[in-house]
Amino acid sequence: MSRSAKQWLQAIHALDLPQRVKIMNVCGGHERSITMSGLRGALPASIELIPGPGCPVCICPEEDVFEAIQLALNEDITLVAFGDMLRVPVNVPKAQARSLEQAKAAGADIRPIASPQEAVRIARSQPDRAVVFFAAGFETTTAPVASMVVEGMPENLSLLLSGRLTWPAVAMLLGSGTPGFDALIAPGHVATVMGAEEWRFVPEQHDLPAAIAGFTPESLLAAMYSTLRQLIEGRTFLDNCYPELVRSQGNPTARGHLQRATDVVNANWRGVGPIEHSGFSLKAEYAAHDARRRYPDYADDSRKRAGQMPPGCDCAQVVLGKRYPNECRLYGSGCNPRHPIGPCMVSDEGACRIWWAGGVRNRVVAQG
Repeated sequence: MSRSAKQWLQAIHALDLPQRVKIMNVCGGHERSITMSGLRGALPASIELIPGPGCPVCICPEEDVFEAIQLALNEDITLVAFGDMLRVPVNVPKAQARSLEQAKAAGADIRPIASPQEAVRIARSQPDRAVVFFAAGFETTTAPVASMVVEGMPENLSLLLSGRLTWPAVAMLLGSGTPGFDALIAPGHVATVMGAEEWRFVPEQHDLPAAIAGFTPESLLAAMYSTLRQLIEGRTFLDNCYPELVRSQGNPTARGHLQRATDVVNANWRGVGPIEHSGFSLKAEYAAHDARRRYPDYADDSRKRAGQMPPGCDCAQVVLGKRYPNECRLYGSGCNPRHPIGPCMVSDEGACRIWWAGGVRNRVVAQG
């Protein structure tokens, strides 16, 4: 019989815990569940839960957002993008469009969508007009985009792809020598697509406890309990605490479509810089549907830099788990959900937006 959230909490409180233990939850969906269910306040005070890099809107490179804005403003096209992307700001003078939302207000034909099927439907509804799908996201978003490509896209639909893999960012943090966490909660939805085995490198190469979790308090607490037991007992392994959906090798169809439609390449992460083997790009055989090939004049290499966050914005430190959201210098003063300055305050998967929605209003000074 599975345990309730209350029973998992009781089991965690009964452990002989270290004085301080930091557990990183990679996924923005996990952070939302943790915050909205009040898990931080229910856990022993020695446990710190650290939001990680699992917000695709937050790490989408500024040059990609800028490219989408310029395409929409200067070409006779319809540009579609997932809803959160419309409010992501870039660093330009105030007189210019700072987001896709502002470009839309300036007259560009920009439409929010919720799925690749909507992009296909829009393209088919206006066959004489070019449609560009600005597709940003991690594996769970990129897999259905890849399926759309493999199954056949309308001739007038092209793809501005900004897809990223999750695990290389964690590998980068662990390889830095100062990861800032003692155990890892891996994202259940990514593991559902890519497989549990993708996260085995955490215990095997870095000797850190790891567990895959779903999005209920019960699954998250089970994963936390597992990693804490591993720390206490001095043995590390990968524990699958989301067996309802996660299999060892993931979803074969989704992985097959990703392999057929995309190549894995080195890629830039906003505020972080380049991470090896962390991005998806369209294979050459689909060049006719690659917006970067159709509209080559809008890529701006001068915007490819590690410090693309707005002045004073600490989103990059939040994404890397180096700073809590309310330790950002702009949190709640210049930056809030109504007027986001940094991308972490835009998305429902951004830690700053989640903490604000969870009632955290006071900024604190970062320690160290």
